Amino acid sequence: MIRVTTLPNGLRVATDTMPDVQTVSLGCWVGVGTRNEAAPVNGVAHLVEHMLFKGTERRSAFRISEEIENVGGQLNAYTTREHTAYYAKVLHEDSGLALDLIADMIQNSLLDEEELARERTVVLQEIGQAADTPDDIIFDHFQETAFPGQAIGRPVLGVAEIVGALPRGALVDYIGRHYGGGSMVVVAAGRIEHERFVEMAARAFATLPAAAPAEAEAARYIGGDFREERDLEQLHVVLGFDGVGVHDPDYYAHSVFSTLLGGGMSSRLFQEVREKRGLVYSIYSFTGGYRDGGLFGIYAGTGEDEVAELIPVVCDEVAAVADSVTEDEVARARAQLKASTLMAMESTMSRCEQLGQHLLTYGRPVPVEETVAKIAGVDREAVVRAARRLRQSRPTVAALGPTGGLESYDRIAARLS
Repeated sequence: MIRVTTLPNGLRVATDTMPDVQTVSLGCWVGVGTRNEAAPVNGVAHLVEHMLFKGTERRSAFRISEEIENVGGQLNAYTTREHTAYYAKVLHEDSGLALDLIADMIQNSLLDEEELARERTVVLQEIGQAADTPDDIIFDHFQETAFPGQAIGRPVLGVAEIVGALPRGALVDYIGRHYGGGSMVVVAAGRIEHERFVEMAARAFATLPAAAPAEAEAARYIGGDFREERDLEQLHVVLGFDGVGVHDPDYYAHSVFSTLLGGGMSSRLFQEVREKRGLVYSIYSFTGGYRDGGLFGIYAGTGEDEVAELIPVVCDEVAAVADSVTEDEVARARAQLKASTLMAMESTMSRCEQLGQHLLTYGRPVPVEETVAKIAGVDREAVVRAARRLRQSRPTVAALGPTGGLESYDRIAARLS
């Protein structure tokens, strides 16, 4: 059972009660991320996330980790382009401690200068590690090529030159402008009583200001070509298109299309590219929706000699779906999405995260029955419509590695037209 209460400072408090489990997953989801940053401070949202673990007026950094681990709990956080989350999983009797820890971190962090200097170095190591991981960093290049010169196209981790010089004042300003009741939700899923959790949240976040939800620059898909020659064993390539936002009527049609195209071992791309031709070890498609737009992409890692065959085959498969997709394929993809949706309902963490994201994105909890019904409503015609809609946009190509065998951008675009 899901219930939502709004506190006087605008903070929404929501619970998803699961009486038959012994644990609680809880956290605070903030409706800001990389796309709420100005270009000169790219990476500040992620650095703030790190720094909130580095000590408060009541607790040292060690004490924060010690208190949660004293009760066998887990405490973590992440930053995306639209959200930042601070969350914990504990036994149900320790939910008050976990909530107090998160509230203390968010409201009372010291942002100590010495800790900041150390943490900048940690994040710079994280940026360097990502740059050295081609099947990771390629997605940053893909995002930036799809949305050039925009906040939504910038890397979540930021760039080393900026992060290494971010002053404490930039973090204080970011928190002051974005961390308020109107842009945050506190959620819990598991063995939790709603009224008790609301009382705990009201006490824990008593000093939280009632800031309004943050505005963000509108997403403008552009598309284009990025290639970086590197001495690697494989070429890592992402081919993509202008996708749809989470509020788009065809959002679930695009999800079904992605699943049947490259979402599993029975998908078209896996069967044709890997099983029949042996051109890759890894290939898959994905769709990501934002509040006002999205991306659809296909990732593949392949050899220098295989890429000349791979790209035409991938383009042919994308182009063929609209004319040859079958009812059986659509039914199988729907079943995969339905199963993954329902399986997630067995996890307190999945339900907590879903509740937080739904409140920030849709302004309300979305019942699982509603999601399943929307998946079930995707028919062959909707998938055909999604396939054709994607190909109307200018493609985005991002490649990293031995790029010599990769066709020109214009040739790839022509194959998809």
